[in-house]
Amino acid sequence: MKIDLTDTTSSKINKALVKGRRAIGTPAVGMVLTLVIVTDEENAYDALKAANEASREHPSRTLVVIKRAARSPRDRTTSRLDAEVRVGADAGTGETVVLRLYGEVINHAQSVVLPLLLPDAPVVVWWPVNAPLNPAKDPLGALAQRRVTDTYAAEQPIHELTARADAYSPGDTDLSWTRITPWRSMLAAALDQVHCKVTAVEVEGEEFNPSCELLGMWLADRLSVPVKRSLSAGPGLTGVRMDTDCGPIVLGRADGSLATLSIQGQPDRAVALKRRETAELIAEELRRLDPDDTYASALKFGVDRLGESAEHSTVPDVEEPTAAAKKTAPAKKTAAKKAAAK
Repeated sequence: MKIDLTDTTSSKINKALVKGRRAIGTPAVGMVLTLVIVTDEENAYDALKAANEASREHPSRTLVVIKRAARSPRDRTTSRLDAEVRVGADAGTGETVVLRLYGEVINHAQSVVLPLLLPDAPVVVWWPVNAPLNPAKDPLGALAQRRVTDTYAAEQPIHELTARADAYSPGDTDLSWTRITPWRSMLAAALDQVHCKVTAVEVEGEEFNPSCELLGMWLADRLSVPVKRSLSAGPGLTGVRMDTDCGPIVLGRADGSLATLSIQGQPDRAVALKRRETAELIAEELRRLDPDDTYASALKFGVDRLGESAEHSTVPDVEEPTAAAKKTAPAKKTAAKKAAAK
């Protein structure tokens, strides 16, 4: 069931939700969270489709905030809110409200969204594109326990990682990080099978894919070894090689679906490592609402530190003067003895 509202208010939208639930005989129970999607008109369809598929696992009220640019100066000073309310089969397993904001109300989107949040339920805000530099300080992001961005959609993904690290707040996460969850699980399982020390790592993937950098930073942060970033034709992340004192461990995925795990002294084995759709990524992020400390640690490691070990990067710069002081210490003792003899 769909209900279209033109030049409306949050109060009228709430009444339309109640009316829609009564019309289809569905009570407002079973929804576990509110998902706020902040996007543009171009990406709204794909984002809403992914959210509806994820709602099969996480029934939720989905609020899609679309900020429409006015064509004339007069329209920019006129505030208007249009809404499309969807309940029942048109909204997956929850409820969907598509909000289109015009004029000055664009700068006060949080005042429109706040009355529509489910009471006593967590809030997740997702920016499929055009995420703010500091999601936690964004007016909509401040309403949420979790804030989901996607650096892959940025114009300069690698530089975006540095900005995300500088502005990180507990509750921030990134779909580029979610994409490498199967890789991290497989690499950790491979290291559990051997008793070897990792000495170096190489991460291979297509250019401008921040998932490759995030995986490299995670490995460098956890293993304290230098990680080399190399380029390939893709798709996405194509391989990881870990050099150990027992021989190399290689996880390669050339076709984007089936990977091969090679461990020295063991037969090669095929591993299902398919590239996942956005709906699966969002569903994974909605499973946890607490801060992701592992992501925070990997993000703050820093892209510019890839290629050097974590241990080496923390060595203070005062070591060289200290070594020089040690070399001059015997000479000072000799001079002191000569002065005493005189």
